[in-house]
Amino acid sequence: MPLSVQKLASRLTFRQLQVFKAVYQQHSYSKAGELLGLTQPAVSSQIRQLEQAIDQPLFEYVGRRLFCTAAGERLILTIDSIFTEVNNLQTDLAALQGNVAGELRLVAVNTAQYVVPYLLRAFLDLYPQVSIGVKVVNRAAAIQRLNDNSDDLVIMGMVPTEKPLASLPFLDNELVPVVPPGHPLLQQGTVSAQTFLDANLLMREQGSGSRLALETHCQNQRLKVQASMEIGSNDAVKHAVMAGLGVAVLPKLSILPELQLGHLQLADVSGFPLRRSWCVVYPQAKHPTPAMRAFIDYVQQNIKQLEQLFMRRSAFPR
Repeated sequence: MPLSVQKLASRLTFRQLQVFKAVYQQHSYSKAGELLGLTQPAVSSQIRQLEQAIDQPLFEYVGRRLFCTAAGERLILTIDSIFTEVNNLQTDLAALQGNVAGELRLVAVNTAQYVVPYLLRAFLDLYPQVSIGVKVVNRAAAIQRLNDNSDDLVIMGMVPTEKPLASLPFLDNELVPVVPPGHPLLQQGTVSAQTFLDANLLMREQGSGSRLALETHCQNQRLKVQASMEIGSNDAVKHAVMAGLGVAVLPKLSILPELQLGHLQLADVSGFPLRRSWCVVYPQAKHPTPAMRAFIDYVQQNIKQLEQLFMRRSAFPR
């Protein structure tokens, strides 16, 4: 006979639900323990107490693999709803007190990861009760997350025009041509864009925003662009250039230390640098949470200060 709501509620704890969700997501008792700062026996004890409370097995081992039972699959849906409501309660209670609180889920494309920390520092000083999570992905993944409405805000460049998205441009994203010290192009003064592109061009993978910006520019200027090597991150491209494998077009803010130390050099290339903007982006139909609205307002009100901050950081002798 099913347990009454009162009796079931008296036997459940939020900690048990939290532990169950961690095991469910990690597919492992030990990994869940590492995530929560618990020993594996402590995790096992919490799951055992939860199973006793609902009188159903939640996990089972087949061979050495951990699987969730049908009861566990049903439970995770309820847990997600409970935690969502608790988060909404926290936000609403803070709003009643005139405070902004709750969770703010941000996604940043790879090129924007160097900017986001500077956005967050002053914002968190203003709104210390906001809890922020940041995921860093490439542009293709960011667009997919926008389609899925997985996050609150996405920070990216080259906002898709075919989608109903709201966007707030807030900072220049300067893409610069770089070469290793001593590269022959440095001795030639201003070189044509095609000459630079033909000098063993290193490029990001398909789906990268910086690659798309370069390819779009080359298409508009009728330039031939062919990667001599595709590399999966800006940091890896940067190190490949320093190792002498070729040349690249990279976001300036991502390579400031290397430029200042002379490990990379800016090439004088006709038509460069490329200038795009980083934008705060979200679906137009999305209803902003208080934390989301506070962040958008904060960025909008501090565009000039952000520009000045990054101008100072990027100012150094060429």
